[in-house]
Parts: sequence; C-alpha cells; structure tokens
Amino acid sequence: MLSHKRIVLAVLADSHVPERMHCIPDSLFESLHYYDVTGIIHAGDITSVHVLSQLERIAPVIAVRGNRDIWTSAGRSLPLSFVLKMGGVQIGITHGHGGFWSYIWEKCLYYSIGFSYNRYYQRLCRQFSDNINIIVFGHTHRIVKKWFKNTLYFNPGSVGPVYYDTNVPTFGIIEIDDGIISTRIVKISK
Repeated sequence: MLSHKRIVLAVLADSHVPERMHCIPDSLFESLHYYDVTGIIHAGDITSVHVLSQLERIAPVIAVRGNRDIWTSAGRSLPLSFVLKMGGVQIGITHGHGGFWSYIWEKCLYYSIGFSYNRYYQRLCRQFSDNINIIVFGHTHRIVKKWFKNTLYFNPGSVGPVYYDTNVPTFGIIEIDDGIISTRIVKISK
C-alpha cells in the first residue's frame, strides 16, 4: 500500500535583514519548529545570506531574488522565479517586482495613479504557465490569499517591519495533503 506524506511549507517574504531589522525574531524559528515544516519558501527581499543559512538549519529552502537582493552577490545569484512541484501541486515562486525595469515602471504608476493588485495579478499570471496551482509572491508587504482562475495567489505579508496599520509581522503556511491545498497566515510575536 502506498502512503502519502503531508507537506508543510513555511512561506516567508520581505525579511529585509539587516537593512530594516537587525535579525529574524526567535519566535519565527519557534513557530517553524511548532508547525514541523518540511520545506521553506522565501519570496525575496532577504538581503542577507545569513537568513537563508539560519532557515536551512530547520528545513530545505527555496528562495527567489527580490528587488533589494541585488546588493549582494548571494542575492544576485538567486533566480527571479522558480517553479516547485510537490505533492502533485505546482507552485510558482517570485518576489513580484518583475525585474529592474518592471520595478521602475511600477514605481512610476504607484506615484502617479496609486497601488493596484490587478497590475500585480496580471504580471504574475503572465510570468507563469496555466498549470500553476499556487503563485507565491512578496514585495507588497500585504497579505493576499486569493483564488483567481483556479490559481491561488498567496503573499504571506512581511517577516520584517510593519508598513501598514492592518498588518503585523507574518509568515504563511501551505499544507498539501494528497493534492489538497490549505493555507494559513501566522502572526510573528516580537
């Protein structure tokens, strides 16, 4: 008889260590142990290779490059996007800024007409093929758990500093059990 294994992925984004916070809070590591994660996804703006080393002590890590990761050689070596297949589920991983020129264009739009999730969703949709079940992204520091055209768009918010009144530092959990996807957002205590 074949048995399946439940997969528990921690999803982090926008840690910004050391540029915006000194280090990853110990409570995050405690939570990763509590949820018994089998893998960790970091959706960019890591800014320190030491963060990845710390996370790898807990579980294997897949990380992509954020707009702030260009300042280190380790960050520049990360891919802009990655497709991970686990438990029969395809996960597209990206930071969401779309590279340098897309980032500049988005900043122009942001300052002229404001923030729009629709612009992000359109860019993310173009970036990955139709058979992606989950698109994990960061960059906005805003939590997103939204199904659109049979794809789950999932942004865990920011591990780092809080920029918006409605958010606290957070990370996400994606559970895959026999092809069934469930997610949650976990608050990080300081």
